[in-house]
Amino acid sequence: MFICFGFLELEIPMDDSQTMYLFQNFLPINPRFSSIMVRDQDGKMMWKKIEAKPEDHMKVPIFPKSESIELYDQYFDDYVSKIMMERTPQDKPLWEMHLIKYPTSNAKGTLIFKLHHALGDGYSLMGALLSCLQRADDPSLPLSFPSRKPSQLLSPKKGFFKWFPSTIFSFFNSFSDFGWSIAKSSMLKDDKTPIWNGEEGVESQPCVLSNLSFSLDEIKTIKSKLGVTINDVITGVIFYGIRLYMQEMDKKARTSNSTGLVLLSTRNVGSYQSIQDMTKADSKSPWGNHISFLHVSIPKLSKASLSNPLEFIWKAQKIIKRKRNTFTVFLIEWLLDMELKLRGHEAVAKHIYDTLRNSSVVISNLIGPVEPMALANHPVKGLYFTMTGGPESINIAVMSYTRILRITLKTQKGFIDEQKFKFCMVRAFEVISKASMEIPRFEAEVIHRNVKKGN
Repeated sequence: MFICFGFLELEIPMDDSQTMYLFQNFLPINPRFSSIMVRDQDGKMMWKKIEAKPEDHMKVPIFPKSESIELYDQYFDDYVSKIMMERTPQDKPLWEMHLIKYPTSNAKGTLIFKLHHALGDGYSLMGALLSCLQRADDPSLPLSFPSRKPSQLLSPKKGFFKWFPSTIFSFFNSFSDFGWSIAKSSMLKDDKTPIWNGEEGVESQPCVLSNLSFSLDEIKTIKSKLGVTINDVITGVIFYGIRLYMQEMDKKARTSNSTGLVLLSTRNVGSYQSIQDMTKADSKSPWGNHISFLHVSIPKLSKASLSNPLEFIWKAQKIIKRKRNTFTVFLIEWLLDMELKLRGHEAVAKHIYDTLRNSSVVISNLIGPVEPMALANHPVKGLYFTMTGGPESINIAVMSYTRILRITLKTQKGFIDEQKFKFCMVRAFEVISKASMEIPRFEAEVIHRNVKKGN
């Protein structure tokens, strides 16, 4: 049972009187929000329309009164941990909205959306959430999103004699990665390390949610200095932070075989579509679950990368570029579609569950608006998301909003030291940022070319 959680941090408090407004605006977005899943006469799952009642979906918890923001932070964290563990009732539409009307260190109030994955994937659900929001500066204008075009600094156009061999390699790499993915989903497991112990039933264990915020302007500076993409920088920082944590907990683990599972949308679109466009029969980005995944080996921590952490950025770029130039994602999507048609939803769910269980870390990302947003005239200060229900000990969700990049860490309580893990992520970013500023641009390009060649 996979659940998506979306968090809106508000700049001004929101009181109980807004709950009916939220309910009435959210419900019509998609028929699934007022339906439940039942089996037809052939045993297949289908959606059945029912009456959705506000009291079943709108939750407004009461916290003990306090003058301390730190106490409200603790109440908030405890409440979030509780609702992340609670199962969604199957006899009611599969969503809830939780209004936290108390201040925390991050916001004056928080709105939490709890949405079952059967309703749609992260792209669909984020599109639904954004449809309830408007631009804070001018509600008549649409929200806009960052460009997804990659950096062209070190990517010259290829002629035929370079294009043809690369196409052959692309086919070879695609089927090689596809075969590896099938093996990883079924029988190949990661080494036991401080981030993965192979324990059964992790999805039913308590978890802890924590957040990191980084300046997108600083990330863009690193990107420009090194001639890479924003995704390269983020991925390199995450991988480096993971390895630093593993080394802190067990020095032998820095060279272990560990895999990150990257969840992806297979829609070939650069931004979110309107709900009306997503629900059209010929939509380029239809509503529903259109996901795939990629297995990515987490680079090992060597003496060279300890002395030059920028190697993690360039290794990340090399991995991402190689994966992007294959069609492995679509082969995996095809496999899941065939499994759905031949064996049903339960078989697909088991396939995805086994894939998650055999990987050390799950990573997903979504892009957020460039401009500040508002919900019912309440300015939105922050936006982030996470997922629950999977058997992974670490789930990392990345989201941009205005000029901030939010990294949300969901970690298994009692197994992962969340404070140390968080510290290692911050340390990784600081070290990489400092190293990138100290290296001349022309030298960065030369080193980067050598890394690409394998020197």
